[in-house]
Amino acid sequence: MKTWLTCLATAVLSSSLASAAQTDPRLFEMRVYHAAPGKLPALEQRFRDHTVKLFAKHGMENVGYWIPLDDKDGATNPLIFVLAYPSREAREKSWQAFAADPEWQAAYRASEADGKLVEKAESKFLVATDYSPAIVPKAAPPRVFGLRTYTASAGNLPALNARFREHTLRLFAKHGIENVAYWTLAPTEKDADRMLIYLIAHPSREAAGKAFEAFRSDPDWLAARKASEEKAGGSLTAPDGVKSLFLRPADYSPMK
Repeated sequence: MKTWLTCLATAVLSSSLASAAQTDPRLFEMRVYHAAPGKLPALEQRFRDHTVKLFAKHGMENVGYWIPLDDKDGATNPLIFVLAYPSREAREKSWQAFAADPEWQAAYRASEADGKLVEKAESKFLVATDYSPAIVPKAAPPRVFGLRTYTASAGNLPALNARFREHTLRLFAKHGIENVAYWTLAPTEKDADRMLIYLIAHPSREAAGKAFEAFRSDPDWLAARKASEEKAGGSLTAPDGVKSLFLRPADYSPMK
């Protein structure tokens, strides 16, 4: 029997999906900057004081900035952020203009007077799935984010997307897991036929643990998983193909 809370969660999800009924045409870019040892605070300061506003000045949409809650390598806690552009061509023009901006050049030189701030930068180009909620930066009550990456087993990304579209998002919402954004890799990216990347949010890390425990034992989820795997002839994800990272939003992030 459905509770009013379950019905409300389903209604909110349906409304959000309806707003994204036409697939978001933007190109998204997820960038990971691995700070040099001890330099993460200085890197964040540069973003806070200069980079974020200069990105916006040159037509890049700041979606969100996050720091992992767990620094497993102990030295280069990364800064993870997502930008959006109207197109790949617009992206290239924006970055060229940003790099040539005298204000950026001055900020870069000043911030690196005592050494470089970034040891390694990684980038992935993403497109929104047709079932993603509208990806709109917004501040909300304090929450933690989950960044999850699924590598599908061979040939099973469409089936994995179908399971999320038809079951998983609704069941996440039922158990208090907020659906924030769902992407696949842009067609030109390596492994574009295998990867699903998404963001969810929770009131706290403890709430996340309880919500996933309830989700994983939900009869509707167990039935959906069983049916999808029987149809595919096995798991929809590759061995060790599910990665999860808890994130806190930076104070300068539009999405909090």
